[in-house]
Amino acid sequence: MAVITHHRRRISIVATCTLLSLVLALGFAFTLKAPTHAAGEQLTRISTDPYTNPDSQHKTQVEPDTFAFGQTVVAAFQSGRFFNGGASNIGWATSINGGASWTHGFLPATTVNATPPGPYARVSDPSVAYDARHKVWIISYLGIVVPEAAPVDVLVSRSTDGGLTWGNPVIVNKSGDFNDKNWTVCDDTATSPFYGHCYTEFDDASKNNLVQMSTSTDGGLTWGPALTTPDHACVIGGQPLVQPNGTVIVTIDDCFETAILSFRSTDGGKSWSRVTLAAQILAIFDPGNIRSGPLPSAEIDKQGRVYVVWEDCRFEPNCFTNDLLLISSADGTHWTLPKRIPIDPVGSGVDHFIPGLAVDRTTSDGSAHLGLAYYYYPNVNCDVNTCQLDVGFISSTNGGASWSKAEQLAGPMQMTWLPNTTLGRMVGDYISTSIVPRDDDATPVFEVAFQPTGSSDCATPGTVCHENTYTTPEDLLLIVGGSNAAVNGHIYVTAQQRQLIRHTAN
Repeated sequence: MAVITHHRRRISIVATCTLLSLVLALGFAFTLKAPTHAAGEQLTRISTDPYTNPDSQHKTQVEPDTFAFGQTVVAAFQSGRFFNGGASNIGWATSINGGASWTHGFLPATTVNATPPGPYARVSDPSVAYDARHKVWIISYLGIVVPEAAPVDVLVSRSTDGGLTWGNPVIVNKSGDFNDKNWTVCDDTATSPFYGHCYTEFDDASKNNLVQMSTSTDGGLTWGPALTTPDHACVIGGQPLVQPNGTVIVTIDDCFETAILSFRSTDGGKSWSRVTLAAQILAIFDPGNIRSGPLPSAEIDKQGRVYVVWEDCRFEPNCFTNDLLLISSADGTHWTLPKRIPIDPVGSGVDHFIPGLAVDRTTSDGSAHLGLAYYYYPNVNCDVNTCQLDVGFISSTNGGASWSKAEQLAGPMQMTWLPNTTLGRMVGDYISTSIVPRDDDATPVFEVAFQPTGSSDCATPGTVCHENTYTTPEDLLLIVGGSNAAVNGHIYVTAQQRQLIRHTAN
């Protein structure tokens, strides 16, 4: 999300006669204990906000994405979050040994706060990709010229030395429109007819969230014109993936976040199909004034099966709280029915949101290894003063048919420890998990907040926040799977309640 003039849409369910109003710099990393209780794990801090400009909140980092190729894992995230959109700069952290140690820094020539300074007031929405053909790491992001207004440009920064240094911004799209929610992927299969093509998806909020796709064939140095789908789909939050045969599958929300959609390209990005329905979304507002929503987290396995996870309340009585659901597809057109990931029992009152899914790309189908990090409230009956925010993790070794016992990685955190935004307290619209190919563990990257200093509320002027970017030590989160089956279950939402779904801009 770039700025406040482009609202995220979220969904709430109205119960019969009663509204359920549960309104939701270069250095090396070091290891320390995050704010956890006895069940929490030891964490590795991989970056912290170094900026001091007075118009954004410090020290704050939000919204990480990651990608793994070979033994290298690259993460990117916002640093120095502004209340009404964007950040002081995009930070990065790179591990060349599968997550055992990390180097970190910040992109050059992006904003007025960068070193050297760049032309943009703020940047936002980082996404990480790797182009194996051209041996280039790519971070895509948004460049905000004037806060709360167009233009918002789509940019990439490139690294040709394994993610250890980064070049100046390259323009993907500079249409003058309000572009949003970019995501980049590259075709890394040497036998694909489109090996070395990279694809960036974004939506044009100046044109009713019109879906846009731009393609590069030279390692992100230049980008083709923005193309849309034949049906001119209204969307937000897409995540493109590339099958071994070169077919690009984009999973994405409709612009009201009422459905997971998908569309494809089979000709290397020269044209795109119309969207098809992958699944309906039924999600209740998460309490505590947390910035969240049912954006999809998507990954792909060795054979090209796409897996998608999002938050959804359909299996909970009266849609009272959100579970995480999983669907998959071998072709991006035909999708499995949604299954509930068994993190907690139905009716437990635990609220789950902001998932970050990983798939080991050397595994597939019935033996695909999945790792899933997420945020959650142990008790959904809470408000901004009482909600306790935790980070969890769960894994599967059979393509999501069954799952391990869930474990807590960090927390509890109080909501006032998080930076405030126009859409609520923020850890990110998304987080991320990666699995180094053939490794037996996962590398999630997420934000953890400590109690601020100067006041009890991170958003109070003059307060120093302590929300930084973390992962888990190498070999800690083993992909073990388990016998807890993912099932369709009983859908508790009544027909009358389905008819009363209301869309609320927030």
